[in-house]
Amino acid sequence: MKVLPVTSVQVADTEEFIYQPPAKATNASRILVKPNLGYPVAPPVTVSINILKKVLQGLRQVSPNGEILIVEGVCSPVSLEEIAHRHGLYGILDEGMQLLDADKLPMSEYPNLSPSPVRYKSMFAPTMLQEVDCCITVGAFKKTNLKGKELISASLKNLYGLFPRSRYKARSSHSRGQLHRPSVPLILQDVYFSIGYLFAGAVVDGDLRFVSDDWRPDKGKTFPFGKIFFGDDILAVDRRACELAKETVPDYLDTIENLRQLSNI
Repeated sequence: MKVLPVTSVQVADTEEFIYQPPAKATNASRILVKPNLGYPVAPPVTVSINILKKVLQGLRQVSPNGEILIVEGVCSPVSLEEIAHRHGLYGILDEGMQLLDADKLPMSEYPNLSPSPVRYKSMFAPTMLQEVDCCITVGAFKKTNLKGKELISASLKNLYGLFPRSRYKARSSHSRGQLHRPSVPLILQDVYFSIGYLFAGAVVDGDLRFVSDDWRPDKGKTFPFGKIFFGDDILAVDRRACELAKETVPDYLDTIENLRQLSNI
C-alpha cells in the first residue's frame, strides 16, 4: 500500500491557523466550499465559524475577485438558512460569497470511476461541482459507533451533504439513509470515486473532538484537541487527523487509496 507522506498535510494549532489554499484556488473565477453545517448544533458537531472564516479569508487572498459558493445540504428538519443564521455564517460572508442549499441545486449524474464500485455505478450530486475551478471540503472531526464498529467522519464523510435527500433518503426524509447501506465505510468508496476526487483541498476542524457512544452524529461528548489539519488530498488529511488524535485509521482510507492506485484518478 502506498502511504502518503506526512508532509502532504499541514497541521496548525487552532489559534495559529492560517489557511493556505491549494494551487487551483489561485485566481479562480468560482470556488465551491462544502462546510459541515448540516445540523443546528454547535461545534464539534459542526465546523467552527471562526475556522470557516479563516478558510474563506485564505481563499479570498488568493482569489480576490472570485465567486465563492458555500454549498451544504442539511440533515435536519431545520432549514439551511436558519442553521446558517444560528451559527452566524452570514456575518462572515463578503459580497462575492453566497450560501446555497445543495438540495435545491440542479443535479448531474457522476460516474463512479472506481475499478470496483460497491453499490453505485454513478451518483447524483450538484452540477456545480463540475462548473467551478476549485472545490474545498471543510469537515469536523467526529467518531460515532454503530453495532460495535467505530466510524470516523472528517473531510470525506462531509461530502454526504452534497447528495440530494430526495434521491437518497430512506425512512427519514431529513437524512440520506440509502447512503448507509450496506455501510458508510463501504459507500464512502463510491462517494470518493464519484465526486471526492474532484476536491482539490480538505480542511478538518479538530479544535474540538466529538465522540458519540452510538450512531447519532449530533449527540455525544466533546473533548479539546486544538488542531486544524489541511492539505490538497482528502485521504491524507483525514489520515493525519486520525493519527494525531490517536484514533485507529479507518479501513476505508486504505481501501480507497489502494483502489486509487488502480484507477486513472
